[in-house]
Amino acid sequence: MNQNSPCSAGFGDPKSINYCAPLKQLIDEHPSLLAKMAEFNQMVQAFETSEEIEDWNDTINQLHEKISAFIAELEPHSNREEDVLFEMMVKYLGREGGPIAVMEYEHNTAKLNLKEFMEKATAIKEDNKTLSRAEALDVYRHLKIVYLTLTDHFMKEENILFPMAEQMLSDAEKQDLADQFSQMA
Repeated sequence: MNQNSPCSAGFGDPKSINYCAPLKQLIDEHPSLLAKMAEFNQMVQAFETSEEIEDWNDTINQLHEKISAFIAELEPHSNREEDVLFEMMVKYLGREGGPIAVMEYEHNTAKLNLKEFMEKATAIKEDNKTLSRAEALDVYRHLKIVYLTLTDHFMKEENILFPMAEQMLSDAEKQDLADQFSQMA
């Protein structure tokens, strides 16, 4: 069997794989993103269970700041995956019904919910409308979806997609991956 075949035997322990530089870069970007997600998720949980919040608008504003910083870090990461890595892997795996379809669906789910949160947070600020607890909880829902989707997504990437990419991509493709990543800086 071709060693670059996605159908090769198991990948072994993903942590023991010697990844090429661009895949290592993607992996190394996860801890910071996960930390930001944990932080905004903890804020959401604290707000949801608090009996003392009087200004629900303030909670949305606090989260808006956190999410803006998160998006600024997430976008270049997801662009490298979507525009370069996924496109390289599509020729081996196809786009329909396989790992790339799942990865793209999860990216779209996260992006849609981040967009919904940001639009609602901006509208709340612009309209100067006083939020109720129920309205704030409805806005938080988008961040809970982002958190659940991306924590699971990163695990799939680290345990399945990236090991698969390391195994299936040729040295020339890995160099092309590195070149394209450097142009995206």
